[in-house]
Formats: sequence, C-alpha cells, structure tokens
Amino acid sequence: MKKYELLAASALALIYAVPATAQTADPAAATQDTQAVDTSDDIIVTATKREQTLQDVPISVAVTGAVTIEQAQIRDLIDLQSVVPSLKVSQFNAAGQTNFSIRGFGNGNGNDGIESSVGVFIDGVYRSRSAAALDDLPEIERVEVLRGPQSTLFGKNVSAGAINIVTKRPAFDWGGKAEITVGNYSLMNARATVTGPLTETLAFRLSGSVNERDGYFNNLTTGTDVNNRHRWSVRADVLWEPSSDLSVRIIGDYNLIKEVCCGVSSIRNGFPTQQIGALGFAISDTTRVFDRNVIFNTDPSNRIRGQGVSGQVDWNVGFAKLTSITAYRNQVNQSQQDIDFTGADIASNTTANEIKTFTQELRLASTGDGPFSWLVGGFYQDEKLDTGRDIRFGKDARAFVNALSQGLITGLEQLQSLTNPAIVPGRTYFQAGQGISDRYKMKQRSYSLFGQADFKVTDRLTLTGGIAYMNDRKAVVSNVVMNDPFSSLNLENIPGLGFLPFANVAGSPGSPFGCLLQKGFNPASTLGRTPVNLFGSSLGASLPGVGGPNGPGGGVGQPFNACPASLGGVNPFALNGLQFFYGDSPVHGPVNFPNANESGILTGDKVTYAARVAYDLDFVNVYASYSTGWKAGAYNLSSDSRPPSNGVGRSAAPEEVTVYEAGLKAKFRGGFFNLAVFKQEIKGFQSNAFTGLGYSLVNAGKESVKGFEIDAAYRPAPWLSLTGAATYLDPKFDSFARAPCVTYDPRCARSTTTGLRPPFRDLTGTRPAGIPKWSVSASATLSHDITDGVNAYLRGEYDYVSPTQLTDTTPPALSTFDSNNVNASLGVSFTNIQLDVMVWGRNLTNDNALISTFPTVAQQFPEPESYSGYPNQPRTYGVTLRKSF
Repeated sequence: MKKYELLAASALALIYAVPATAQTADPAAATQDTQAVDTSDDIIVTATKREQTLQDVPISVAVTGAVTIEQAQIRDLIDLQSVVPSLKVSQFNAAGQTNFSIRGFGNGNGNDGIESSVGVFIDGVYRSRSAAALDDLPEIERVEVLRGPQSTLFGKNVSAGAINIVTKRPAFDWGGKAEITVGNYSLMNARATVTGPLTETLAFRLSGSVNERDGYFNNLTTGTDVNNRHRWSVRADVLWEPSSDLSVRIIGDYNLIKEVCCGVSSIRNGFPTQQIGALGFAISDTTRVFDRNVIFNTDPSNRIRGQGVSGQVDWNVGFAKLTSITAYRNQVNQSQQDIDFTGADIASNTTANEIKTFTQELRLASTGDGPFSWLVGGFYQDEKLDTGRDIRFGKDARAFVNALSQGLITGLEQLQSLTNPAIVPGRTYFQAGQGISDRYKMKQRSYSLFGQADFKVTDRLTLTGGIAYMNDRKAVVSNVVMNDPFSSLNLENIPGLGFLPFANVAGSPGSPFGCLLQKGFNPASTLGRTPVNLFGSSLGASLPGVGGPNGPGGGVGQPFNACPASLGGVNPFALNGLQFFYGDSPVHGPVNFPNANESGILTGDKVTYAARVAYDLDFVNVYASYSTGWKAGAYNLSSDSRPPSNGVGRSAAPEEVTVYEAGLKAKFRGGFFNLAVFKQEIKGFQSNAFTGLGYSLVNAGKESVKGFEIDAAYRPAPWLSLTGAATYLDPKFDSFARAPCVTYDPRCARSTTTGLRPPFRDLTGTRPAGIPKWSVSASATLSHDITDGVNAYLRGEYDYVSPTQLTDTTPPALSTFDSNNVNASLGVSFTNIQLDVMVWGRNLTNDNALISTFPTVAQQFPEPESYSGYPNQPRTYGVTLRKSF
C-alpha cells in the first residue's frame, strides 16, 4: 500500500498547488452543461454526423453529459449502463471479455472472430473490439448511446446500435483539472488534464489517469485479492486552427490494464465437482456465492495494452464541410486462468491476441441554409488479428478423470497395452501438459459508402432518406494442434481391442465383460472378440438390458463397480464425455483451413437504407422511421470451430436487421420527455453460446423484440432536478431450430439407442435469455447555495432490472436474477477557488446478483453437470477531491 499512499499524496499535492485565483477555462460551458442535463434544451449531439440538439434529432438516443459522469462516479463504459437502461455492459472471465448490448441485442465477447453488434466510437474512431474501449474515460464532453441500427451513417458493425464518445477539445485559454479519489478496497484513482495554447493557432490538452484498487474477491487457495484494479493511461491532444474554416486535431493515447481478474463462483456443484472434493481438494460452497470467495489453484491474470493515434481534419470548402478521420490502433490482450475453478490443478487456459487496425473515414456535409441538406461519405478498415489459446491439463487431471470414470481410464490403457506397447497404463492419458493449442490469423478488409439527405417540405415537416453500401472480406488461417491423445482416440473403433478374446470373469459381474453379458450383449456378434467400441456410446445399441445392483468390483485388474444400473441401449462404460476436444468430430481432431474444401475466405456485401419523417409541433417533435442494418459474417476462432460438413460452428452468415420505430420528443419549461416505440428484427442472429470449452457459433433464423423507451427530466424548482428512464423489451426467437443442446433441457436427452445427445434443440417461440423485460433508472438531485461561492448538492440514483434468465445454456432456476442498485453522492463546490469535494457510494444496499452464468469448464460428464457464475460488484464508496483552474 505504500505505493498507493505515495500516489495519493502526490495527487493531493498537485491539487493544492493549483493557484486558488486561477480562472476557469470556460465557465459558460460548465453552466450550459448543468442546464443541459436538466432540460436538454442545449444538448448538442452528432448522432447524425452533424450537430443537432437532442430534441431535434429524430432517432432514439440517450446522452450523458460531463456533469452526470462526474456526479454519478462513472469511470468506464461498464458504469455507464447505470444511467442508460437500454445499454447493458457485462464483464466475464477476463477484463477484455466484455459484451455490449442495446435493446437486448449484442454479441462478440470471448470469440475474436465475432465483432460486436454495438459499435464503439471515441472521437469518431471505431474501436473494433470491446476490450479496446475499456480504458478509463478521458475528459468527456458527452456520451451518446444510439439505439437501433446505425449502418447508413456509421457503417461498421452497428446493427444493434452505437456508443459515440466525444471528448473535450483542446482550448486556447489555459485551464485544467486534477482530482483524487480514495475509497474502500484501498481505492486510489488520480486523474488530471491540462489545456492551453502553444501559439495563436495551436492548442493542446494532456490527460492522464491512474486507477488502483484491491480486489473484492478473495482466493481462499492463494490468499490473493481477485478483481482488483491496476490501470493507467495517458493521452495527448493537439488542435491546430489556422482559420475559422480549417481545423486539424491529432490525438495519441496509451493505456495499460494489468489486473488479477476475474472472479468466478460455483453456483451448482454437480457430480464432477463433487468428485474433486472427494479427492480432498477444495471446492466452492454454493450456499455462499455472494461471500465472493473463490477457489483457484492459481490466480487469474490479465494484461491489456492499447495504443493508437488519430487525426481529424475539418475543412469548410464553402458549400460543404469536408471531414477526414484517419486512425491506427494496436492492442495486445493476454490472460491466464485456472478454468476448473477448484483447488485442484486440473486445467488452465492461457489466451493472447494482437489486433492492428487502420481506419479511414471521409465525409462531406452540406452547409447551406436551404430546405435541402445532405451528407455523403465513405469508411475503410484494414485489420490484422493474431489470436490463440493454450489449454493444458494439470498434475491432478489424471486423478480427476479416474474418479469420474471409476478407474475405466486405466482399464482402457491396460487393455490397449496388451496389443500396443506404446500405451503405458497410468502414464498415457490425461498427463500434465497435454491439451490443445489454437492459433488463428485473420485479415479483414471492409469498406462502406453512405449518404443521407434531409428535405424540409415545410418549416415543420422534414423527410429524411439514407442509404449505405457495405462490403466485408475476412481471410483466416488456422493452426490448431491437439496434444490430447485421449480426445484423439476413436472410442467407437479402438485399434487392438478386436484382437482380444471376449472374456467373462466368473463371479465378477463388475467386469466389463460380465456386465455386458448381464445387459444382453451377444459375443457372437463380434466373433468372440472384445468389441472395438467397448468404451464408446455406440455399443449401447447392442445392450438391450439394464445393469445390475452394486456389488464387489473386479475385472481387467481394475476396481470397477458392479455393473452399473443404466437404461437399455446405454453403455455404462462409455467414456465419450471425457473427450473434451473434438470427441464428437468424425476425425477426432482439428481440421485446419484453408484446405481443399474450405478457402478460409468469407465475403459479403449489403445495401442498407433508412427513411424518416419528422414533424415539429413546437413543444413536441414526432417522428416515424424505417431502417435496416447489417453485420458481416463471422468465423468461429475457438476449439469448437468445425468444417461445414460437421454442421456446427466454423462460420456464421451475416446479420440483417430491420427496425420500425415511432417516437415523440416533448420539451417544456424545466424539462423534457422522450418516447420511442419500436419493433426490431434480426435475421441470422449470430448466436455465440459457450458450451463448456468452446463456442457454438450458429445463426438463429430470426429473433425479434418489441418495446419502448422513455427518457425524461424535470426541474420543478431551481433546487431540484429529476430524471427518469425506462426500457421495456418483449423479445422472441421467431425461429431458431439449431440452438446448441444443453444437458438440462429434456429435448436434449441422450438417445436410448445410441447413448448420444442430439447436437441441436429448437428454441423457436421461446424468449431469448439475457434480455430483461424491464430496465429502469431514476435520479434526484437537490442543490443549495450554502453561502456566496459555496454550493452543495445531494444526488440519489436507483437502477432496476427485472428478473431475467441470464443465459440459455444454464438452467433458469440457477441463472434468473433481478437487480436493484442504489447509488448516491453528496458534493460541495467552492466556486471561488473552483474546488469540489464529493462523497459517493455505489450499490449502497449491497444488492447481490449474478452478471452471467455458464456451464463449468470440462465438468459436463457424468451428469449432473456443474455451473458457475459471475457475481456483481459489492458496495463501494469513497471521497473525491477535484480542483479546476
């Protein structure tokens, strides 16, 4: 903690060293921002790539200004969802595994081949992966959340919506801000920005932040805090304005995240996890999920390094304004995690990727005052992705699978060793270091051409039309190497077993041979030899009977239990469930591509369009719109990637979005009220379900959602400001016949003939998981002038999310949660010396909920399987001291 104390002391010294008589850089701007938050009259947005007031822009957009960001203690995009109910941001197993969704639609986390359906833009620069948008927010002017497809103007991967972050530009008057925040869990957050002129035409802004905090999880195995914060960032911003018609802005940034993250709690210990406990290893107590104690034999680690440079040129050429935004970004994301979530050393996962992205946008917007206005432009992206992961068995893996199979793994080795001396009992399968290595390289080139025109038919009636052409090409090379000899084994045809005579050890009904006879096996069917599928599910077709009662073990030198009771048609000795990698693949191994049947190239293009009509009734603006969106096809860059002939998972077709929307925006003395009603449909939704070790990437036939959004603010008195927002969503899978199967669904029961589980289930007509029916937020801010130059405010917030099944791959009884968060802040501003002191708290009632749930890695066999989840952040509180000059 000495390091943190030194940082805190340095930041405090900086704050108090600022001259008390210094003047604000732009006091009028601060006043305008406060008023804008309350009334929306002066909120300027660029949602349509041109400046308009929030009330005039005829789309559903939520705007969060700088004042709200400071008073609500919003530090990154994860915090932003507390004031924008239609936006959901979830962080999963690593700091970089973060998912954005708007109106219930969004995907892309965990699988580098899938881009998000929600595009994030910072100062006009597209951030192609969610981790690239996670650095602490710099000096913010506003954050715009655009709901619904925005393809006709933003082009790239905005089929569900866009998050547009606008930072404060350099100023030609000296000014700045420094702040220090301390809180529980040893929080220390220091931020500073300074701006001013270098010449009469050149200004700069330099910003930096340090974010340190202990973790709110405790690893009971190692004693280490988990889910800590260790982040820092710097940003340099230079503005050149040689004339009123030309400006050039250059931004460079560097940020680093290096954290012990993320905490996972067991929510059901199935048979596999119980066996780990029976072996003497620590496992989680599922009755104390929200104690936030985790049990990992090693601590998880995350390192994300992001850096980039961008340049924006704005040039007024008379009849139009020309804008060019050029950017290059490089990001490295590394993580390591114990993936069995127990005290045993069973398996670990190491992942890493590097993404290099170049983007270029050009647009020309008319500047005339006539009834006709227009905008045309183009966007180009070139990206290179290197990604991979290593899953390795640990030293306790063999003991674990032996317990699951009741010694069958060693029995298999002994049988094989009779004909194959390379098989050594106890030293062949599930050895430490065995596993799989995934390596993928992807080159992506995409571009879009877009245009939009507005025509004022009258002073009140405006018609808008937009069109965009998008083109995308992905070229992928895979290099997946499996070093798991057990998964490589074809259990339906094990070489050598067919040469061994079928043996019946009298008095040992627990031997495989005696058990098979008891279940009705006919040795004549294999000419008196051991069946080659002795340990495979397909043998069940030859076993019409049921097993017998438990009794003494024996047979093949192993302590088999007596013939296990099982359904007719089920092989009690089947080991298919322990083939964690490619066990269900015809070749029992990866098929790398490009190959003779797969080019490794995915191309697509689409024309999207939008049409709107807006009518101004003075105090109310009403509008109706029809728009379409598109997101390009995706590759599954995980171990579950399969050739098309296998039916699941190599790639997914594009998403096509259609939205019908109508809304009204009313403004009145002291406030505003905005309403949007919509029906949104996605054909080919790219479902990316985590199934235990990889991702099942398939297209849903059609998913739709009907709903409405409300945003309102009212200032009934000069000392009281009220805000409220609500989102109602009614989603449905209109067609989804190929959803991945899960063990808890009766539709996925094992066949009594083959013993195998079907690969798909039909979710048509059901409600998609992860989409709450209601999301509501409200705030109240009391302000009071204590004395001349001393102002105080008290802000309270309430955020509610209705009970929601979090994921389709986890039983509803385990994964259904609501959320009730209460946040508050109390601040005092000394305006004469421009000093603010704020006491704040988030999740003050310590509401407990899970963010997401999933099948525990490699613990699906035998059933019942285990499940895990991510608990939310507990109560946090602190004090912020902020000095402006």
